[in-house]
Amino acid sequence: MRKQCGLLRRGLALLPVVCALAVLAGCSDSSQQQRRIKLAHGLDTSHPVHRGMEYLAERVAQKSAGRLQVDIYPSQQLGTERQTLELLQIGSIGMTKVSAAVLENFAPKLKVFSLPYIFTSRAQSYAVLDGPIGRELLLQPQRYWLRGLTYYDAGSRSFYTKDRPVRTPADLQGLKIRVQPSVTAMNMVRAFGGSPTPIAWGELYTSLQQGVVDGAENNPPSFYFSRHYEVCKYYSLNEHTLVPDVLLISTTVWQRLSSLEQQWLQQAADESAVYQRRLWAQAEQEALAAVAAAGVEILRPDIGPFAEKVSALHAEYQSDPELFDLIQRIKAVN
Repeated sequence: MRKQCGLLRRGLALLPVVCALAVLAGCSDSSQQQRRIKLAHGLDTSHPVHRGMEYLAERVAQKSAGRLQVDIYPSQQLGTERQTLELLQIGSIGMTKVSAAVLENFAPKLKVFSLPYIFTSRAQSYAVLDGPIGRELLLQPQRYWLRGLTYYDAGSRSFYTKDRPVRTPADLQGLKIRVQPSVTAMNMVRAFGGSPTPIAWGELYTSLQQGVVDGAENNPPSFYFSRHYEVCKYYSLNEHTLVPDVLLISTTVWQRLSSLEQQWLQQAADESAVYQRRLWAQAEQEALAAVAAAGVEILRPDIGPFAEKVSALHAEYQSDPELFDLIQRIKAVN
């Protein structure tokens, strides 16, 4: 709770700055009868998740005949992932996109998505995200002024390293691996024998170059678009997690919308998720081909030993009946 309060205090401190950004994110222009919502995120414009959000903006404009507009600010134009979350909490921007792992600090149940091998397949993950469980978890962060609209496919995360390939869990022994600021992710790397090191995404390229960390873990498009393949020449597709991205709206902005505007936005978000999944599948194949052409050795290790090494992490949640029940519900989804 202390961490969330700290985020809110920093967000309030930013208020004088963000007020100069533009009109309030959720306020309408009565003369134009048009409402505009700012959507800020840190991804490159070529990223399939950004393109999914572009599709959302197009569909919202079409559904509303231009009365509701979503303006997208990519590439950290309005701040880092952490800063955009803070701005979202105070309603100074309307929407953002973050990894579900980052939301653990606001909605503890979301940590289940970071559990290694919680999903047995991409199809099962879609069934969970698109069903009652996924909807329940989207609404969990509302007490912190954040409302989830939909999930975007962020693929499976795997390890990439600089100096030695990872063929078995033993190869991670002693390596400093960059992770997101997620307790679950850090526990996973420790279980593999590595040393988890939280580093901001924008600082990771330099950290890899300078040897602050020996490697990281992420999906193929992110590995490619970040150009981390220029430093890390081994990519081991052990696919330990399928952590989705979450599209969020400030509850302050959401509550300003009429019921019809909320309907337009939610429908457009749902449609954009379907569209983005198609883009993602294509981007994964293109990214793997591109990094291989750049000299990266792509390994496809036996996943069994990796899954066995971290299986105890699931059992540790037996002391939390509510969370352990959620884990069992996810595993029961076909």
